[in-house]
Amino acid sequence: MAASMARCSYLFCRKINVIGTQETLKTAVLRHINTSTFSYGTRRGDSAQENQWDIPVERLTVSYSRSSGPGGQHVNKASTKAEVRFHVQTADWIPEDVRQKILEKNKTRINKAGELLVTSELSRSQQRNLADCVQKISAIIAEASEKPPEPTQEDVALRAARLARRDKERLKQKKIHAATKHSRRVDFD
Repeated sequence: MAASMARCSYLFCRKINVIGTQETLKTAVLRHINTSTFSYGTRRGDSAQENQWDIPVERLTVSYSRSSGPGGQHVNKASTKAEVRFHVQTADWIPEDVRQKILEKNKTRINKAGELLVTSELSRSQQRNLADCVQKISAIIAEASEKPPEPTQEDVALRAARLARRDKERLKQKKIHAATKHSRRVDFD
C-alpha cells in the first residue's frame, strides 16, 4: 500500500508545473518540470494540459514536522510530514473567481488567517510529501476552476418534460385535496 502511494505521488509530480526553485524541493519535484502530460484517474475527455496550474513555490509556506504512523525509529528521528500553506485572498496567481470557489468549497481547510492548509504524510520522504501537497493544491485549483458542462438540446427537452409532468401531478393533487376538503366541510355543516 505504501509503495503504491509513493508511486502515485511520483506520478502526480509529473502533472504539475513548478515555477521557481527552493532548497526544500530538491530533485524529486524539479526532475519532472514540464515533462510529458499525464492524466491520472480522469474519466472525462479533458486533456491533462487544461488541468495543469503553474504554482509559484516561492509564495508557498512549507514546513516539516514529525510524521505519525508506522515507520519504526525513522519516524522518531526525521521530520517528513509536509505542511504547505498560502493565503488564498492574496494569491494573485489564481483568478479571482477561482479563489472565491476555493474559499467556498474548502472552508474546513482554511484557517482564521485565511490560509489554505494542505498536509501530507504518505511517504517517509520530505520531497515526496511536498510533491503530494503541491499536487493536492493543484487538484483543489483545478476543481474550483472547472466550468459546468453546457446542457444539450436533449437535456433541455428532458428537463422541460419533467417539469411539465411535475406541474401536472401537483395540480392533480391540489384538485384531489380541494375536493376532499370541500366534502368534509359539507359533511360537518
